[in-house]
Amino acid sequence: MKHFNHYDYKDWEQFRMGENKNTITPQEFQLVCDLHAKYYEHNFYKPCTCNPKTINRWIKDLNIIYERGIVISGD
Repeated sequence: MKHFNHYDYKDWEQFRMGENKNTITPQEFQLVCDLHAKYYEHNFYKPCTCNPKTINRWIKDLNIIYERGIVISGD
């Protein structure tokens, strides 16, 4: 079971507290791409912004990890 490390958890917490829930900034887009590649173990890439289906799925995937909390030593 995947868990965020402390730093990634804090970054994702900031992302979730963002003011606009319908759009993301370029920095937030980068964060989603970085974290999804890291935690879902795939090569880094940025999906096309012309269709938000992939990025929205990635956000949902990362929210699942966020809900599990921070990794505890030994997990």
